[in-house]
Amino acid sequence: MNYQGVIIEESLEDKHVIGLVHILNTKIENVTEKHRTPWIKKWTLHTIEIPEEQGENISKIISSSLDKKHNWYADFKNDKFHYIIFLNKVFKVDLNNPILYKDAKTYGIF
Repeated sequence: MNYQGVIIEESLEDKHVIGLVHILNTKIENVTEKHRTPWIKKWTLHTIEIPEEQGENISKIISSSLDKKHNWYADFKNDKFHYIIFLNKVFKVDLNNPILYKDAKTYGIF
């Protein structure tokens, strides 16, 4: 089963990964205090789909593409696994063993 998730375009230092995924929908939000990103004016949220066999590779590309100055994360999941992606760190959580979320939560805000 394919993975689905959201990439915030402004979270990417290297945006080439957007061309590597299938974009299902794009939504633009004006930044407010709740976004906690005062250095930008908008969020461009791309709902994406990734073939199951490309999940590992795409997660690594996203991880190395995230903005190095700010603490962003991205995630995508299917019915078996949830990838939680930080700069240079990827967690692959087996949804049958959600205790594994603990490591991702310890690493960053999730």
